[in-house]
Formats: sequence, C-alpha cells, structure tokens
Amino acid sequence: MSLAARLQGRLDRLELTPDEAARAAGLPVDLLVRLLRDEAPLPRGQRLVKLAETLETSVAYLIGLDPDAPVPMEYLQDDQGELGLLAADEDAFLRGYRRLDIASRAAILRVLLKMAPEPEELERKPVRLPTRR
Repeated sequence: MSLAARLQGRLDRLELTPDEAARAAGLPVDLLVRLLRDEAPLPRGQRLVKLAETLETSVAYLIGLDPDAPVPMEYLQDDQGELGLLAADEDAFLRGYRRLDIASRAAILRVLLKMAPEPEELERKPVRLPTRR
C-alpha cells in the first residue's frame, strides 16, 4: 500500500480533511495534500510523530513497515534544516546524501575531503629566546 493510500485511509476513517489533519499536527496546511499527490517527502522527527498521533496510528504504519518492526532512527530524528540550523544549500546537500547507498556516500565523502581537506592542526613552533651578546 502506498503512502498516499495509507494517509487517505486514515483521513477517511477519522473523517478529517487533509487541511484539518495538517493543522491538528502542526504541519504546513498544504503538506498532506502534497503527500497525497506524492509531491513532498514524509516529514521526519517530531513532525512525523505528531502526524501519526493526529491520524491515530503508528509511525511504523505511516512509513509502510510492519507495526511490530522498529522504526529506523533516521525517521525519528529531526532534520537539521527543519530546526533552522543549516543553510538551504547545506540542507539540500544533506537530503541528497541521505538518499544515496553506502558506496555512493563513501565516494562523495572521498571527493569532498579531496576538495576541502580537514585543516591540519597548527604546529607549535619552538619559541626562540633572545641571545645575550
């Protein structure tokens, strides 16, 4: 069952419109409509938890897992961009990075470190004391 079908099923069962559910969950009003059209990513962290509570279901159900399966931590962690801690380009880069498989992530990290290596620790130069003449 698709995310849209799961969402629509919960909305129908609770007799809620997408706007009503979004407001109750504290989400942008148009988010559920965009989710139903597959035009937006599912929220993560506390926003996802609040949506599940509003729809009277579990996070596992919303993301398409068996109800007894543990929810992967990536779904329960708030995106830094949503917290206002990342610039838009950093947030976009991080979102793209998270969609990659492990091998692709490793390749991207190698390229990044070649282009922008970690700063070396400052070497302490010995202090020369003035000589007496």
